Amino acid sequence: MIKIFNHYFHKRTLFQIALDLMLLLLIALITSTAHESQHSVLGSKAAMTFLVLTGAMMVLNASLGFYQRVHNRSLGQTSARAVLALLCMAPVILGLATLYFDTRSFAMTLLSAIALMLLLRVYVMHFTPRNLMRQRVLVFGTGSRARLVGTALLKSDPTVDLVGYYAGPNEQEAMVSAWGLLSMSNSLTDIVKDQQVDEIVVALSERRGGSMPLRELLDCKLQGVKVVDIATHFERTLGQIRLESLSAGWLIFGDGFGTGWFRAFIKRVFDIVCASILIVLALPVMLITALLIVLEDGFPILYFQERVGQNGRLFNVVKFRSMRTDAEKDGKPRWAAAKDDRVTRVGRVIRKLRIDELPQLFSVLAGAMSMVGPRPERPFFVDKLTQEIPYYAIRHSVKPGVTGWAQVRYQYGSSVEDAAEKLQYDLYYVKNHSLLLDIVVMFETIGVVVMRKGAQ
Repeated sequence: MIKIFNHYFHKRTLFQIALDLMLLLLIALITSTAHESQHSVLGSKAAMTFLVLTGAMMVLNASLGFYQRVHNRSLGQTSARAVLALLCMAPVILGLATLYFDTRSFAMTLLSAIALMLLLRVYVMHFTPRNLMRQRVLVFGTGSRARLVGTALLKSDPTVDLVGYYAGPNEQEAMVSAWGLLSMSNSLTDIVKDQQVDEIVVALSERRGGSMPLRELLDCKLQGVKVVDIATHFERTLGQIRLESLSAGWLIFGDGFGTGWFRAFIKRVFDIVCASILIVLALPVMLITALLIVLEDGFPILYFQERVGQNGRLFNVVKFRSMRTDAEKDGKPRWAAAKDDRVTRVGRVIRKLRIDELPQLFSVLAGAMSMVGPRPERPFFVDKLTQEIPYYAIRHSVKPGVTGWAQVRYQYGSSVEDAAEKLQYDLYYVKNHSLLLDIVVMFETIGVVVMRKGAQ
């Protein structure tokens, strides 16, 4: 993992982005030279053409999940996304060719080049030699925390080789698979050297009373091996801060969780610009949605509900009404559930497409919400979750968002357990939020909407 502006990027992701940029530049050189010799690549028309093409291609790839740090998609699923990307790029390419060069052969050449680029994208994602970016990881510990690390590594990152588990001095009973236990007859330093370990994750259940061999860990670090604690490991690998590995000391003395006037100013400008553009683009959709709601279930069109915002302040969130008017006639707050019978037919569609969230853009302009941030929750549930989940109140240190890191990384939740899982992503966002992370979330949100994931 490589940290850029507080956000961790997988080396594979950066490799894919760099490869795409080089291929787009190569496409620009070839097509420009072959079809319009009078237009240099640096000329105004060609430069504008390929600037738009590059921007559209990168946004599309990011939105379709081609730059996700890890993925578990099949070859068929990736191929389908590549075909979708080609279909989306076709009108862009034809429009650019007609506008700037007025030649069909130029468009066909460019379209063929993009098709080959996407074919290479599929190859890189599924047929890259496994040892090209392999990372050998040793887990120091054999208890419940070590088992959690090992399970997450094997499940989430196909580029990782789990060398095994090395027991700490005070660990009595192993809770990991026997096949993964490393021999205690050799020192930690010797095993790291013999197994060519790249990283050690310290996941000891007990760190007191000489459990931590500081000298050996320091020797490993001096040999170029990365040594990280369990909290940092999950932050880098999964983009979340795990509650079971969290401590108040780590939150207080670690980096992150920083805010300042400049960051607040940049975020506010970003919010105003994005919200304004989206309102203009989505206005026809909002008008049609309002008409359909009235035709099916009458008024009201909008749904107002009190939510908890930044620093615990209350505000009214506004959405298109997607449930019946008597959804909570008993007065008891309830989470929305899968196949909720309170949802109308129009409501089911606008929830899937996230159209019901569009009125919140006006809350962004008003300053009550941000484009990206933790989702605002109702006071009833906030009181309940604050009592049951440690550190839950930390998510209220930033403005709530229309979308968020938790929303694009975790499916829709309707229980305390789901709220705890999503909190781990919210804590990552609060700790590392930056303009770059906001842009990453916006791109991934497009993919979530297109693939219709997570909505209920």
